[in-house]
Amino acid sequence: MTKYIIKRVIMALVTLFLITFLLFLLVRIMPGNPFPSERMSAEAIAKKRAEMGLDDPIFVQFGNYLKNVIAKGSFGKGSSLYNGAPISTVLPQCMANSFKIGGLSILIGVVVGLILGIAAALNRGRFWDTFCTVLSILGVCVPSYVFMIFLQYFLAYKVTIFPFYFDASRFLGSAIIPAVSLSLFSMSTVARFTRNEMVEVMDSDYVLLAESKGMYGTKLVTRHILRNALIPIVTVIAPLVVDLLTGALVVEKIYGINGLGKLMVDAISGEGIDYNYVLALGIIYSALYIGIMLILDITYGLLDPRIRLANRKES
Repeated sequence: MTKYIIKRVIMALVTLFLITFLLFLLVRIMPGNPFPSERMSAEAIAKKRAEMGLDDPIFVQFGNYLKNVIAKGSFGKGSSLYNGAPISTVLPQCMANSFKIGGLSILIGVVVGLILGIAAALNRGRFWDTFCTVLSILGVCVPSYVFMIFLQYFLAYKVTIFPFYFDASRFLGSAIIPAVSLSLFSMSTVARFTRNEMVEVMDSDYVLLAESKGMYGTKLVTRHILRNALIPIVTVIAPLVVDLLTGALVVEKIYGINGLGKLMVDAISGEGIDYNYVLALGIIYSALYIGIMLILDITYGLLDPRIRLANRKES
């Protein structure tokens, strides 16, 4: 198992390095101007480019950038956002907001989705099965921001239980509407996959054998049905976690959440494309996705005895 984990960690680091280089290259050659050219003279733009090292060869730029990121944890400075403040001073608060709201939405989506999926599987052809199926269809078809506007109208405008827009001083109350809105898709996805996988496992030979030996109820569900159904469910949850942690662009923008999603929109749609913010956020998104998939691979090894056995044979 140790050899398996080390191999996966090395592959993750190599993948992150290659993605970082490709992102750096694409950001440098993408169309647009990082400076508000209508308000800056050609001499001022040339001076700014020299300060940012944009006139150096691409490999020199990448080497300097990678050295600053690894050694200093610095992603450089923005060219248009936050008056050119260092990105490392802006990111922590944005990441904290996105991660807290995303984490809450993951918790709601996974827990409620598992409960609905289990209830549907154990009640095939009955009311709960139909209810979960309809809810899953609605959750996949209705965009998160549409559901959020619906909640804003009824819970923030009509009843005024929660703030209409994000308020950092009332974080918990402000997080409920966007978190519930974002959790709808993951809740529906988890419920649908849980139901389908559990139904498939329930019809398998080893579950029928366990039932013939007198095993029923919670013991049968937890030991045989749910555990064997978890592996494909974890596969579905992993990319959802990344999407929710990094924040939904439209939801954060509409609700006024100062998070990673809103920051990415501002970096692209401002007066000038802020290359350093786009690059930094692209690296963070990639690192999160690779990290989640690494955890997923390790979780596979823990959940599936066949992977552990295969690694023992290899070693």
